Amino acid sequence: MTSATRPRARTRALGGALAALGLSIGMIMTTHAPAASAATWPTPNGSEPVTATIKISGTKDYGMKRLYGSGALGGDGQGEGQKPILELAPGAVLKNVILGKPAADGIHCKGSCTLQNVWWEDVGEDAATFRGESSSNVYTVTGGGARDAGDKVFQFNGAGTLNVSNFSVKNFGTFARTCGNCSKQYKRTINLNNIEVNWKGSRIVGINTNYNDVATLRNITIVGDSSRKIIPCQKWIGNSSGQEPKENGTGPDGTYCKYSTSDITYR
Repeated sequence: MTSATRPRARTRALGGALAALGLSIGMIMTTHAPAASAATWPTPNGSEPVTATIKISGTKDYGMKRLYGSGALGGDGQGEGQKPILELAPGAVLKNVILGKPAADGIHCKGSCTLQNVWWEDVGEDAATFRGESSSNVYTVTGGGARDAGDKVFQFNGAGTLNVSNFSVKNFGTFARTCGNCSKQYKRTINLNNIEVNWKGSRIVGINTNYNDVATLRNITIVGDSSRKIIPCQKWIGNSSGQEPKENGTGPDGTYCKYSTSDITYR
């Protein structure tokens, strides 16, 4: 083997190893790699109907198969209490899957979890809901995308930290929301980095200031919102009584909504 071919061989080997993790060389080589967009939406490797929630523990790689709800999971509206397509046990890792339409209540994480290169073609009630009562829980979403969410994309009901990176979202209500009226409330932290937000949407993140929630936004690109109607960070006064929470302002404040104008790019 000549010296000219060795770098290519090493690159192919690295690419194969990263692919197994649902990553790409581009994600590793640049801090500001563009988030996935509609132009790079993956082609499913087959489709499978799901009639009862699939429970996952450990690591599950679907190899880009499309799962969609059928029978009891055949709804795609905003009705509360729908069952998820997938339920992840604490510590579970889900890779390389597409949730098609209908998607019911998407994915539930019962504790810390990792969603790697997961795509939602048409969000049902929510794309993913994060649960668990420990403040040490970490929910990680890396790569992937979601579109057509009538309300929320990521619903954060549990305690801990939600990290979302290298993600694309299009046509939604709120991208990530800490629960405003759950019967049990916690301090919650949301970190968003390298997110591509495609118009149309209302809010990127919503948090409860009275529970000391914190949202940090970095490398956010908003596409198509020339009037700047999307609110990067909405603050609320949450409650545990089930009532609708009250708004408590918007914008960066260094305490609850942590970002600066340089963290938001419009194009």
